[in-house]
Amino acid sequence: MKVFSVVGITESGKTTTIENIIKELRSRNYSVGSVKEIHFEKFAIDTVGSNTYRHREAGSQLVTARGYFETDILFQEKLSMDEILKFYNHDFVILEGVTDSNVPKIITAHNEKEILERLDDLVFAISGKISNSLDEFEGLPVINTIDNVEKIVDLIEEKVFDKLPDFPEDCCGECGYSCRQLGALILKGKARREDCVLAQSRVKLQIGGKDIEMVPFVQRVLYNAVLGVVKELKGYEEGKEITVRIL
Repeated sequence: MKVFSVVGITESGKTTTIENIIKELRSRNYSVGSVKEIHFEKFAIDTVGSNTYRHREAGSQLVTARGYFETDILFQEKLSMDEILKFYNHDFVILEGVTDSNVPKIITAHNEKEILERLDDLVFAISGKISNSLDEFEGLPVINTIDNVEKIVDLIEEKVFDKLPDFPEDCCGECGYSCRQLGALILKGKARREDCVLAQSRVKLQIGGKDIEMVPFVQRVLYNAVLGVVKELKGYEEGKEITVRIL
């Protein structure tokens, strides 16, 4: 699953940019999901006095509202972006206004100052209202998605990669970089997604059918523990795949 974020100040063209990108990706037969970050402390779908609100106030820890045309699952906490993305299995997921995730980014802006305030090594393109007056900024393409959405989606197909983990550098770093440094190098063509050691893992863990990412140290502990037990069992064959299921 390939994930990228569109970030920028209010009214800079974020939502319009995302709308146009979604339409073009869908026209190319990709499945697309999206996540909208809402920067408003009082935001809540669950309004005071509603039935779902009464469920929550009574102590329900997870509330689901099912209507004729949509289903809303209401968590009583702010989930991390990695937790949210576990609900998606699309070709592309677009994040609007999300700045705390290790993914490539497009900046939308009114002016150069707004670009510089958000510019980092994970930015691969610029769009929004400033694209009416600029074609390039510090080596990055500035693309108007109203007039030239095909160009920015071509760039997305070229640049955006399957989502990397976002472990702290002291938890992993076995590729020689932090997760964010590796992402920046992939965007610059100086590394490959396959350079992440998790892509070469010999251990796969799933809980409830969902993959659980593990740093190499944890993988080795689990690998050695399982192998140490299984080696003592009749039927063990060296080099054969071992599957353990706990129900």
